[in-house]
Amino acid sequence: MYRITKEFHFSASHQLDHLPEDHPCARLHGHNYVVVVELAAEDLDADGFVRDYRALAPLKEYIDTRFDHRHLNDVIEGPATAERLAKHFFDWCHARWPETAAARVSETLKTWAEYRP
Repeated sequence: MYRITKEFHFSASHQLDHLPEDHPCARLHGHNYVVVVELAAEDLDADGFVRDYRALAPLKEYIDTRFDHRHLNDVIEGPATAERLAKHFFDWCHARWPETAAARVSETLKTWAEYRP
């Protein structure tokens, strides 16, 4: 199995106001997010790729226009957790590139959430 990944970045705020009042994430705050999309294939295409990295440019445009410097509670349904963002990006990518295998989202240098069916 061949696997490729590409990393994207954006900054945004969110508030997990369903958490107890004394939980730090219940307050309005922001992160510098990292999104990594992974694509996999058993065979390479005629050019020797799983998918040309340049073909992933629409994801950068989508992130830049819909997520960057936004309040994520206004962008996705439900609590704007890293787990929900990972699923959202997986679904968006998989609809365009069937070889999408996973999406990962980081809010901090030490934390990652991943959606992989």
